[in-house]
Amino acid sequence: MRTLYVIAYDICDAKRLRRVHRQMKGFGDPLQYSIFRCELTPLELQDLKSRLWNILKLDDDRVMVLRLGPVGGAADDSIEYWGAPLVEPSEPAATIV
Repeated sequence: MRTLYVIAYDICDAKRLRRVHRQMKGFGDPLQYSIFRCELTPLELQDLKSRLWNILKLDDDRVMVLRLGPVGGAADDSIEYWGAPLVEPSEPAATIV
């Protein structure tokens, strides 16, 4: 059974921040740069935690995990979006001449 999570992080070092963001992109969809919506099984959540713990410096960094309930339940309606659409910034394009 998949559970809906909102995971947010505050990472003090730019290198660790990029590494955490890359890991998170494999587990969910970015709502903002450091906030992700994730639909995870218990095993996937454990895998994510393990990967992040190998990156984080716990004296400086912080991760918050909000468990919103089963996917498809009332939790899906509890997240409201305002403003600009949720679009991942595109990578810079290269032009070859």
